[in-house]
Order: sequence, then C-alpha cells, then structure tokens
Amino acid sequence: MATTLLPPEPRLEPPGTERQSASAVLMIRPANFGFNQETAASNAFQHAPEHSAATPASHDGADIQALALREFDRLAESLERSGVTVIVAEDTRAPVKPDAIFPNNWVSFHADGTVVLYPMLAPNRRLERRDDVLGEVFGAGGFRTTRTVDLSDRETRGQYLEGTGSLVLDRVRHIAYANVSARTDLDVLGDFAQQLDYDVVTFEATDGAGRSVYHTNVMMAIGTGFAVVCGESIADRNRRAAVYSTLESGGREIIEIGFAQLQAFAATCWSWLPRLPHDRAVDHCLGKLRPGAAPRTRKTRPHRGGGYSRDRAPRGRRRALHAGGNPPAAPQVGAPACWNSASKA
Repeated sequence: MATTLLPPEPRLEPPGTERQSASAVLMIRPANFGFNQETAASNAFQHAPEHSAATPASHDGADIQALALREFDRLAESLERSGVTVIVAEDTRAPVKPDAIFPNNWVSFHADGTVVLYPMLAPNRRLERRDDVLGEVFGAGGFRTTRTVDLSDRETRGQYLEGTGSLVLDRVRHIAYANVSARTDLDVLGDFAQQLDYDVVTFEATDGAGRSVYHTNVMMAIGTGFAVVCGESIADRNRRAAVYSTLESGGREIIEIGFAQLQAFAATCWSWLPRLPHDRAVDHCLGKLRPGAAPRTRKTRPHRGGGYSRDRAPRGRRRALHAGGNPPAAPQVGAPACWNSASKA
C-alpha cells in the first residue's frame, strides 16, 4: 500500500515528488487468517470453505492458517532477497481478525509523510487499526510522519473508503481511480481528494455475472510504466473511455485482462523498485491468466508533458510484481500471495 514516510536513505526522486513504486513494504503476519462472515455479503469473490465429515471445519481453519503463514514467510523472504525492505508486524490472537493480513484497507503512507486512516464497512475489520503497527513503521522501519489524515470517523455515518482496495492511486500524477461500491463512498472519496490534493476518476465495475466488484484493486492496478485493467468490467462506455484516456495520457502501457482473469485476481498486483544495488525482479502476482491466454496490450505513446519519463523505472532496474493491492511509495502495505476466492477480504 502507499505510505511514503521519507526514508532515511538518500532519495532518488526530486524533492516534492512521489515515485509510483516503493522500495519498502509493511506486512501483517496473520494470527487467525480465514473466511470472514462479516465481509461476505459485500464480496461476491469470497466463498466459505466446503466442509465434510472427513474435513471438519476446525481442521480446515488450521490448514488455511498454516498455508497463509507459509506463503507469508516465503513472500517476505523473497522480497528481502530482492532488495525490498520488509517491515513485519505480528497480528494479535485476540480479538480475532481474519483479514488482518490486508492492512492496505485501513492505512496508506505517502511521500510527504502523510498517513491516512480509512473507514471500513465490517466491524471486525475496524479492529485491525492498531497504533503499535504504525509504531513498527516509524520505529523499527526508520520512517517518519508529518501528519495523519483520519477518515475513520465516517464509519459512524455509514460511509466507507477501504484504503488502496477502494483506491488505485497514480501517485506520480496524483490521480485516484475508484470503483463506487458499498465499500467506496463518494463523500469520503471527495474528502480524501481534497486533503491529499488528488484528482478523481470514478466508475462502476461488475464481474462477468453482473455483480458489483467490491474493491477497485480487483479490476485494475497501476505500476511504474504500466497499468492492468479489466475494461469490460466497466459497462459505461464513457466512463471506460475516461479511465483509458487518463491512463494513456501518462504514457503507461495498458495491459488488458478479461473477466476470467479478473476472477483469478490477475489485476491484484503491486510494483516495487528494489533498493540499490539490487537489480532483480520479484514476480508474485496474486492471480493468473487463463491457460494459454496472454494479456492484451494497448499501444501508447509517451506523454509530451514528461509524465512518462518520470514514471518509468530508472535504467538498469526492473519492476517487481506482487499480489495485493495497488502500487505506491515506500513503505507499501502488503499481503501474501495466498489470496484466493475463499479468503479475499
């Protein structure tokens, strides 16, 4: 996720600008990962595990938790080997928070030191907001904060904006893309845009069955020099055209995916630029393409205003893709590649 807390190492970008891709990530190691009944109603992608006499629910839960921990540890190690700073905070066993592994829904970090706290729909997800987790970033992580924008009080009004699940941010150009849904409220979005000086591109997206896509980062992602979009999920042609034209004006290569790829979370990915002197990419994409299928790319030309050159990865460095949200600056907020239709929050 995106919280650039002015790293203690030399900055590679000019003062006052923000890179699209981060070199650090915040990850929450889960204590009770599993199906969340409170989020299921607004998330058509989430399915409860099937139980049988041979596989009791308790065993299923233990197996899912063990799998999540294995994938979490494997991903954290892989990112660190590739030169990405990984800040790990431990989830607490009580109260139970089955989606604690997805901190990008409650916090984002930005290059000027701004920290944003977000309102979330499910009551048990609101328990994930913890001061001690932020302390890990500011203390052990060595980052600093200049201000906190706390939008969480909107929960009392029934208004929600679930972090960089609801928002896919072009951090370089300060443009927020948002799929309006039960978890993405226009009033809160306007508050975010005003306080962080962002322009907004809104639309409504559905899956192949016509069901609302609960989070924007399920159907699109923005990285350094590229964007992944499921254009056919945006039924309104004018809104779809606005998304494409805004992305193309920044000179990004657009990778189009279809409904089957959306369902497999192919758009749920992140882009990182590892710290120097590392020059390796990590490819951890949550979803996958249909067997035998390749993404379609749209030809784009460099933006004459210079946005393309600012957005591209520096020469000699490769982008790193990972499952879990949209790509911001250091540190991001991440989750392991174990996301699937049975567990996605």
